[in-house]
Amino acid sequence: MADRTTERRWLGQLTAIPTAPGREQRVMRWVRGWAGRRSDLRLQEDPHGNLLLTQKGRLSRPPVIAVAHTDHPGFVVTGVNGRAAAVEFRGGVRREYFDRPRVELFDAGDGVHRGTLVEYDHASSTGEVLLDRTAPLVTDDVGRWSFGTKRGGVGDKFALAPACDDLAGVAAALAALDRARGDRRLRHLGVLLTRAEEVGFVGAIGACRDGTVPRDATVLSIECSRTSADAPLGQGPVVRVGDASSVFDHHTTNLIAEAAVAASITHQRKLMAGGSCEATAFVAYGYAATGLCLPLGNYHNMGHLDEVEQGKGMATLLPEIISVADFHGLVDLLGVSAEAVAGGSSLVDRLEVRFHDAKRVLG
Repeated sequence: MADRTTERRWLGQLTAIPTAPGREQRVMRWVRGWAGRRSDLRLQEDPHGNLLLTQKGRLSRPPVIAVAHTDHPGFVVTGVNGRAAAVEFRGGVRREYFDRPRVELFDAGDGVHRGTLVEYDHASSTGEVLLDRTAPLVTDDVGRWSFGTKRGGVGDKFALAPACDDLAGVAAALAALDRARGDRRLRHLGVLLTRAEEVGFVGAIGACRDGTVPRDATVLSIECSRTSADAPLGQGPVVRVGDASSVFDHHTTNLIAEAAVAASITHQRKLMAGGSCEATAFVAYGYAATGLCLPLGNYHNMGHLDEVEQGKGMATLLPEIISVADFHGLVDLLGVSAEAVAGGSSLVDRLEVRFHDAKRVLG
């Protein structure tokens, strides 16, 4: 089982990998290598390219599946003509951040080629990058914002990276699974890594439609969600009761929050209504699902976002930021959650006990 130092190394490696909706192959390659070094894990790919990792052996409890997505808003090359690379941007970023930003594109050999986004049409999400020099790029190569010396890394207090959302969630899910391998009580914990979340959680919808996750499973959807005064960095991972689209399974959410208190895990319990996440899809398709998330600064690389939304700030592209303590807390919480939802009593059961004990006062 990995220690916290190793888990932070995974966090740093994964959040630095270039990825975009539909072009998550580099992340999946890292995960396949990670899983291949653990003979007690089973890895399956569904028809949509999602990866399901489960532990070998018979289960004595219904499965609990931690879900995280492997994409992040980014560019996909659609054509190259000399130094001009036609690109499509996939994901949600405000138009103020597209004013001739620096971009880096990655070829098949992981060579980095920088340029400037000189044209961009918000209606079609397409534009043109003028490269600093000609490059061996082809259609479907991936790109992201270029941060220069601001790329960041994993420190003692904070992690800064091109893509915490949701590769920090991937790292936390895998770290929790690695811990579970050494605990027979947690053999039912698995991980589903999905694709194309940033364009409408398409991979998760496909997994729901095809039953990639067993129908009796409980789903713990992991996200990195925009921080706020109500959900700050450093105050622990968030037990998320819902998002902008739905309220999650209340029974599962209650069990997790109670288990976090019992285990003395610093955490927050919030709605986090700034956006929608994959838990909404799983709930809609009939799964018992809830959400866990890390508060995220510079959401989708949009620096000074609060001020920009108010028309007061400068749209500056910056690495995303999470609290390292929150990250470790999420890994702890995933293990506690898997145990709690598999064996916890329902709220109805506890209310029945309360009624039985106190009904005498009703006469």
